[in-house]
Amino acid sequence: MHDRVLLITGASSGIGAATARAAAREGYQLVLAARSADKLTSLAQELGPENVLTCEVDVTDLKQQQAMVEHAIETFGRIDAVFANAGRGGSPGGFSSADHDAWREMILTNIYGVGLTLQACLPELKRRQGHVLLTGSAAGRTTIPGSMYSATKWAVTGIGYNLREELRGTGMRVTLIEPGMVDTPFFDEPPEYALQDRDIANAVIYALSQPPHVDVNEILVRPTPPQSVTFT
Repeated sequence: MHDRVLLITGASSGIGAATARAAAREGYQLVLAARSADKLTSLAQELGPENVLTCEVDVTDLKQQQAMVEHAIETFGRIDAVFANAGRGGSPGGFSSADHDAWREMILTNIYGVGLTLQACLPELKRRQGHVLLTGSAAGRTTIPGSMYSATKWAVTGIGYNLREELRGTGMRVTLIEPGMVDTPFFDEPPEYALQDRDIANAVIYALSQPPHVDVNEILVRPTPPQSVTFT
């Protein structure tokens, strides 16, 4: 894996930061993108700045994403894999009373932003016969009452499937990473039963580490249900 370059959006915290740490241990050079420049700088110092490029990026801005890709190629000469991980959580209230402005930001980030990451990165990834990974969700495989967030993750699932068909025959690979409940900054209170961000990072590394003829299409990861309590 040494000298391979992985680009991660939403890299400043949670699953993105955990994946950056895991990939650094595997010898990847990293392009870390997020809106929080301070957090990215701190993470780069932790991982070794000589092998990390940080980019302050709003994923809903195509010009910023294109500049990120150009900067990555200027710095490392290549991009081998992209983890389109940037996303936002939902707003309470269901379809009848949720904050519609929060909806807008979430939909733009979770769907449009993913599309722009692909559009910016695919020319280089096609040249490298690279790997695309997308952060979907278990919420994108089931029905959750009143959840616009779930609807955005259904869209990411569709993006993954449709992108795989577009790229069929190119030698590229597409992997949907679909976590269940994960203890990340999405939540104000830590969930009682949840995965850790490093658990999802391990799934990403597993998919990346497969030989070129193996395309891991989907990884659905859920926390183990708590052990039932029985009374005698």
